[in-house]
Amino acid sequence: MKKKFAHLHVHSEYSLLDGFGRINSLAKGAAEQGMDSLALTDHGVLFGAIDFYKACLKEKIHPVIGCEVYISPRGLDQKDAQLDKSRAHLILLAENNIGYKNLMKIVSKGFIDGFYYKPRVDHAYLRENSEGIICLSACIAGEIPKLILKNDMEAAALLCQEYQEIFGKDNFYLEIQDHRLREEALVNERMIQISKKYNIPLVATNDVHYIKKEDSENHDILLCIQTAATVHEEKRMRFPNNEFYLKSPEEMSKLFVDVPEAIENTNRIANRCQVTFDLEKNHMPIFELPMGENAKDYLRMLCLQGIEKKYPKALPEIMARLEYELEVIHSMGFDDYFLIVWDFIKYAKDHHIMVGPGRGSAAGSIVAYGLDITTVDPLKYQLIFERFLNPERVTMPDIDVDFCYERRQEVIDYVVNKYGDDRVAQIITFGTMAARGAIRDVGRALDMPYNAVDRVAKEIPIHPGANVTIAGAMEENPELKKMAETDDNVARLLKTAQSIEGLSRHASTHAAGVVISDLPLVEYIPLYRNNDIITTQFPMGLLEDLGLLKMDFLGLRTLTVIRDALENIEISSGKNINLDDLEMNDVNVFEMLSKGDTLGVFQLESRGMQQFIKELQPENFEDIIAGISLYRPGPMEQIPRYIENKKNPTSIPYHHPILEPILDVTYGCMVYQEQVMQIFRDVAGFSMGRSDLVRRAMSKKKGDVMAAEGYVFVHGEVDEHGNILVEGAIRRGVSEAVAEKIYEEMKDFAKYAFNKSHAAAYAVIAYQTAWLKCHYPTEFMAALMSSIMDDEKKVAKYIEDCRKIGIHVLPPSVNASYEKFSVSGTSICFGLGAVKGLGKNAIAAIIDARKKQGNFKSLRDFCEGVDLKSLNRRGIESLIKGGAFDFIGTSRAQMLANAEMTVDQVQREKKDRIAGQMSLLDMSGLGNSQAMTILKEEHFPKREPFSKEERLALEKEVLGLYVTGHPLEKFEELLKNTVTLFSNTMDSYQDLKDAGIKDGQQVSIGGLILELKTMMTKKGQMMCFVTLEDLYGRIEVVVFPKTYDDYRRYLKQDQPVIIKGRINYNEESNTSVIASQIYPIGQPTEKSQRFQVEEAKGKYNNDEIKKNEKKIILTFADLTEKPLIKLVKTVLIKYPGKVPVVLFFKKENNRFGASKELWVTINDALILELSQILGKQNVEVT
Repeated sequence: MKKKFAHLHVHSEYSLLDGFGRINSLAKGAAEQGMDSLALTDHGVLFGAIDFYKACLKEKIHPVIGCEVYISPRGLDQKDAQLDKSRAHLILLAENNIGYKNLMKIVSKGFIDGFYYKPRVDHAYLRENSEGIICLSACIAGEIPKLILKNDMEAAALLCQEYQEIFGKDNFYLEIQDHRLREEALVNERMIQISKKYNIPLVATNDVHYIKKEDSENHDILLCIQTAATVHEEKRMRFPNNEFYLKSPEEMSKLFVDVPEAIENTNRIANRCQVTFDLEKNHMPIFELPMGENAKDYLRMLCLQGIEKKYPKALPEIMARLEYELEVIHSMGFDDYFLIVWDFIKYAKDHHIMVGPGRGSAAGSIVAYGLDITTVDPLKYQLIFERFLNPERVTMPDIDVDFCYERRQEVIDYVVNKYGDDRVAQIITFGTMAARGAIRDVGRALDMPYNAVDRVAKEIPIHPGANVTIAGAMEENPELKKMAETDDNVARLLKTAQSIEGLSRHASTHAAGVVISDLPLVEYIPLYRNNDIITTQFPMGLLEDLGLLKMDFLGLRTLTVIRDALENIEISSGKNINLDDLEMNDVNVFEMLSKGDTLGVFQLESRGMQQFIKELQPENFEDIIAGISLYRPGPMEQIPRYIENKKNPTSIPYHHPILEPILDVTYGCMVYQEQVMQIFRDVAGFSMGRSDLVRRAMSKKKGDVMAAEGYVFVHGEVDEHGNILVEGAIRRGVSEAVAEKIYEEMKDFAKYAFNKSHAAAYAVIAYQTAWLKCHYPTEFMAALMSSIMDDEKKVAKYIEDCRKIGIHVLPPSVNASYEKFSVSGTSICFGLGAVKGLGKNAIAAIIDARKKQGNFKSLRDFCEGVDLKSLNRRGIESLIKGGAFDFIGTSRAQMLANAEMTVDQVQREKKDRIAGQMSLLDMSGLGNSQAMTILKEEHFPKREPFSKEERLALEKEVLGLYVTGHPLEKFEELLKNTVTLFSNTMDSYQDLKDAGIKDGQQVSIGGLILELKTMMTKKGQMMCFVTLEDLYGRIEVVVFPKTYDDYRRYLKQDQPVIIKGRINYNEESNTSVIASQIYPIGQPTEKSQRFQVEEAKGKYNNDEIKKNEKKIILTFADLTEKPLIKLVKTVLIKYPGKVPVVLFFKKENNRFGASKELWVTINDALILELSQILGKQNVEVT
């Protein structure tokens, strides 16, 4: 007879970086071993409960929901570093749904009130919430085993009796384990004695942390990742052996052959634990209505009010669409949902909090438009309601909302106050180990050399927005596969990384998700504390499964930029502009975009998008919608066709005339998901609901659904009585061949199609920011820079853009600046908020004093007027360094030398005035006015003014960038003609990709060495990390030992250098460059030395040139044409051959010969390229 056993002490991947068992694999493993039941008892959390429940049901085994909680030794509120750091374990299993609710409360309490290193609870709280819970005494880290190991049997027995009292005699079990540990043998012996003496039942468990015995090595790697240790370290967290796996019933029975009842009790306990989850019921809060109203009628009334404002002529088709949507919303039970969203958006707008025009598919709803939840007309842009809410697929609606990122929290606070802080929470999200990250983590744990690990990680392709697995990378990249086949260390690295790939690494707070419930959340879900934020323990998708209302409250920086720009416009011109009134057909705006002037324009400012928009040449708002939709992986393939069709709209081919009204807006290209749905409806007679279902199937590549629906699309569908359910294309006059062709095209395209509702809403913001930049560039750029004051690289980039469009950016001034960047005439004044060392209180004190007394006249006047309790001497010195007192006319060096004395003197006088003391000047007989005159004269000590370099360095120190100049400006032309990569192209992998630069590609960078950090490698060799400042920001450079030895003489602070090396993209940190060559600016690099030539006085390969019948002569005006020479060199390298190259410089009348490495093969392509650079007349073949 097969042994019966149920594991009741099991850790999954949600015992983060401790459990190695994936939820699905645990359930499958238990089923394969013939078990009927399985428990989940992760450390302190219920993260995996719902996934585990589903996985067990799928494998047809019974799920037992539990948790291994931590017990506080002295109570929840006791958090002494010495006394309370240690805690004991205890296993709690939910016997029924009441028990599960209590378990959620216990686990939540541990995080919300009991967290100290770990989430802890105490006996008092267990006593309050013990109903429906079965308790096991846990492993040797449990309270009772710890007392036994201390040989305090009396205390152990008393504690057993206490737990029986808390949970009930039938609900407390003594847990025995056997992992071949000496301590366990002792504990088990004593546990059996206690069991017999006090009649407490025993239960046998294995402390499962992985599924198979051979998984122990991978589990050990996981522990190393958790503790930042390596496998070779002696003193580190590790498990004593490989016995902590999902053992079979037979193995467990053999271990406890002397106590068979401990095995039998596992099944008894499992059978008693009957927790079920209702995945059908909604728990949406009820919206509080005015007296006598019901949700359906109230919603309709609000919609009608909004529609009257938005459509002065309520045409029949508008009212029909409204009534249809309202009926669908009511039939699906979502009236309250729309009222809840309407209410908090109304609150935001009433309180002047910027709200976006819409987001996602909600922009396709006329109800949302009428309620002012969205501001995009769904009828005007052919947006489809069923893409948002499908009556044929009942799911919770999903309205995500963008708010001004500075005031988003105010809206969340409003919702919390309205519905109760116990019914609203933010949502958890789990960071998982992606392919590259897993390789790096495992490499560190295995103590492999960084370079070796980095080389392997770099072979994992990066596809933004896509999850590239190690297995997928092996198929895609033959080089990676070859590395694994030829190097055992790489093979082990990849195999181990693959085993942990996708496991949850950490928990954090979702950037935008908020959940709202009708009852306290802890009635439905466990809660978690992430720093000071209370979040759910279940991620977004599971909350929806449990019927909870989930929304995204997103903070969008661009909305804050728009708000600030409008305020700037009102201040500078007195105009109060409402962007919702824009017609979105301004020719000037489209001309600006067509030039690629899109920096700061929402969704259009990346390097790649700038180039695309220049090619697209947008002429109307629909082009912007299409541009946002096309510029992403997949649809990009359509771009050339789209642009070509846009240029020649009259020659666009359509498979059938019925497609033209659907696709004409995108010049015959399928761009939107809504177009796919319209084709299903118009070509084959599908309902919109069914069209959306098929579109979803296509996007998820569900082959069986696509095949069945493909037949229906072409031939239609009839029921058993011959009634036509779907007409099909043939019945609608489309030939079978054409219908099949259309369907196949949709299949290929649907997986990339973009949601037009979302694109249209974001296109509105794109147009609004473009309009502001076009018509109010100074006000807009000031707002833009204010939004990213902490990002020095972006500020520098936008200052450069200001320079290009003729806007001068002034340094900060205590007489003109505000916290943010502000408009000063036709210039922009630097924001005080960007000055390091100045807090908000200090800035407020400066502005308040200025309002009271007018502009400051001197440094002393400033110190007297400003509250020096809010602004200290260091802050004043930062202001001087940044140029905020330049209006005085005294050098910054003199003011800095005088700052401390002035501050001290003013502070003393203020104290004296407060104390009513007579000054020494009064005592000496000098009158008040005379005394004040003497005191207020500023006698600055003589100091040499700072040099330009010193002045700029101090600006950089306090502002993060240079404002009144740049130490590299004398090298600007040289750098722009020499380097291939600047820091403003290195913000992200996408920036590099847009610039055509691949990971590992050779690049040249140039700038000043700001910082040097040298270190010694394990082999005793010196290397260093360099922070290089170029014209636009900083670049991190790694100089490994060989390069360091070769070029260390040039590695000095403030040294301007050119560095050649390769791009190193690390998804865990910023992009850096691995140096291979380093030269001071002005000294030729090795590669450029190859181009050096000697005068043709017989010093160079004159004889060899003479031997050649043919040579090519390139003529330059004079020797200063270095940029042209550089360009010519890049061409010559492309055509290597045996024909010599001679350079002739007219002004100097000198001829130079290039080295053999630059000799060429003559052909038409070479001549054409050289002629385009030098002109035909300056390229001669003899």
